[in-house]
Amino acid sequence: MTLRLILIRHAKSSWDNPAQDDHDRPLNYRGRRDAPEIGRWLASRGDGPGLALCSTAERTVETLALILPELPVQPPVQHLAQLYHASPSEMLAILQTADAPVVLMVGHNPGIAEFAAMLPALPPPSDELRRYPTGATLVLDMQGDRWADMQPGQASLRDFFIPSRDA
Repeated sequence: MTLRLILIRHAKSSWDNPAQDDHDRPLNYRGRRDAPEIGRWLASRGDGPGLALCSTAERTVETLALILPELPVQPPVQHLAQLYHASPSEMLAILQTADAPVVLMVGHNPGIAEFAAMLPALPPPSDELRRYPTGATLVLDMQGDRWADMQPGQASLRDFFIPSRDA
């Protein structure tokens, strides 16, 4: 059996209010434009998740909310406080509890970039993937029946996408 992981860094967030708590920062114009583009890209490739795991930060919740309407099927969503600035080991532990064969996870840098780098059997092929800019979306496949058995270095890179950056 093949398990598929879709790792998404939240879309571009707003820094308009420097006094605002980091957890409460919303998306900016570009982020609100880019998030649906991620959903359309996933839908065009048939990457429909059976479960969505999302940080509780406003910018991740908003990113996911704009992606989901673009998907053909709406997965159950779990908003997890533990994903807010989670380390790669915390992200792996959360993923290992999942029970859907296709899992979408929305998180933050630097943890999501480090998590994305540790999962593939081969090193990331591009600087953009290593940097993991806002909206970056990585699709990985793993052979196995259960996420609980998943370990670093077992995945193969299926696809990588960054929303358009113009404007």
